[in-house]
Amino acid sequence: MKSFGKIAFLVILFITVFNFVSCKKDKITTDSGAKLHFSQDSVLFDTVFTTIGSATQNIKIRNNNSQKIKISNIQLIGGNASNFIINVDGLPGRSFTDIVIAAHDSMYIFIQVNVNPGNPNIPFIISDGIQFTTNGNVQTVYLEAWGQNAYYHRPTDAIKFKDGTYFPFSIISSTKNVDTTWTNDKPHVIYGYLVVDSGQKLTIPAGVHIYMNYKAGLWVFQGGQIQIKGTKGNEVTFQGARREKDLADEPGQWDRIWINEGSENNLINYAIIKNGYIGVQAENLGSSLGIDPTATRRLKITNTKIQNMSLWGLYGLNYNVYGGNNVISNCQEYSVNLQLGGKYTFIHCTFANYWNKDKARDKPTININNYSAASTFSLDTCYFGNCIVDGKLGNELGIDLKPTPTPSVVFSNCWLKTTIDVNAEPNRYFNCMKWNGSDLDYEDPGNYYFKTKPSQAAVKNFVSTQATSNAILFPTDIEGAVRNQVSVTVGAYWVN
Repeated sequence: MKSFGKIAFLVILFITVFNFVSCKKDKITTDSGAKLHFSQDSVLFDTVFTTIGSATQNIKIRNNNSQKIKISNIQLIGGNASNFIINVDGLPGRSFTDIVIAAHDSMYIFIQVNVNPGNPNIPFIISDGIQFTTNGNVQTVYLEAWGQNAYYHRPTDAIKFKDGTYFPFSIISSTKNVDTTWTNDKPHVIYGYLVVDSGQKLTIPAGVHIYMNYKAGLWVFQGGQIQIKGTKGNEVTFQGARREKDLADEPGQWDRIWINEGSENNLINYAIIKNGYIGVQAENLGSSLGIDPTATRRLKITNTKIQNMSLWGLYGLNYNVYGGNNVISNCQEYSVNLQLGGKYTFIHCTFANYWNKDKARDKPTININNYSAASTFSLDTCYFGNCIVDGKLGNELGIDLKPTPTPSVVFSNCWLKTTIDVNAEPNRYFNCMKWNGSDLDYEDPGNYYFKTKPSQAAVKNFVSTQATSNAILFPTDIEGAVRNQVSVTVGAYWVN
């Protein structure tokens, strides 16, 4: 009996304490010292284009007190005139009252902004704040948005496929055989595919910024022409339209620049192409989806960076590409994928694939092929002069060729990371330096700056008539530095 009484006493004591604590937690504190805790004290929307609004951001509000807390008022300081809208408990608005958060609990507030600039041609900033009033305390989370007006290119038509999906597109001009030149006073935002049709020409001058929405692309159709004319320090940029910081280095945000046959005068100079699916796709496919050996096709690409693509950087399919002073880096599969023959020349280029995203890469930096299951195609020239081919894999050269017709593939005065015995094929590998287990050291590979450090002797002092001839073709590097044309540094950057 004695022990039962003791147990009963303890049970009653436990219940009393439990009820006391529960009642205390159930009460709303009126203590003026009880404050809210925020996941951040400010929210920045990096760049928000007019009329589009923005992606939603959020803040977390936590009650670290041992009792409930009532927020008597949550409001945007700008009131109904604010460009921001907040969402509290599933309801959008600009002002809310009597919001209760349980002890040691939390809630989220979602924030969106719409930008309508007074001056449409220059960047500007919009500021506001969310003000919280709790037991007489006023706390503020500050909001800030950079906004800018833009030219919008939206689909006007669509191709419907048998599976029910659509290919939305618009033609750059309703007038055939017309030249269109963009201006750089505002960014250009593309939805769906923007098409340069047969006989049309698009010129993109220095300083134009192109922002692509998801699955958007620029398509130069058969007989069309594109001229991208950036300059050093005033490059033409292609990237995703989402501007949040956590998407600044996210691949696969848009589709590709697609040159489908095109003319012989396609040009890309001083461009930065990043965060898409395929950087540039140049292909020779006729109307019957076959190779047309008589097609006029050529792309000249110089002083250009292609980086962080979720598939390939440069894709050539039986095309004629001439490239110099380019850096193509960090792609999910190949940095350069050359298939079904063609004609290619690359001089003073750096191909470095140090992809480090979630899915590991198992494809080499360079892939070269001249056949399909049904046919073998002519590979007239595939020349790499004064180039660097590098990456995480032990072998970054994938060469898969049928011997007839005889393909011409030559690496001259290059630094190569490969397991291929270059000495066994002197006609293909001339004066090349092969990886010996010591990796190259770059200035800032995490930010795609693949300039080798001055200590990297392996890429310097290439001396030959051909090395000099290639350096003469590109007397300055991608940064404008003058090259030594006698003792040559290979790659897109000159290093003393």
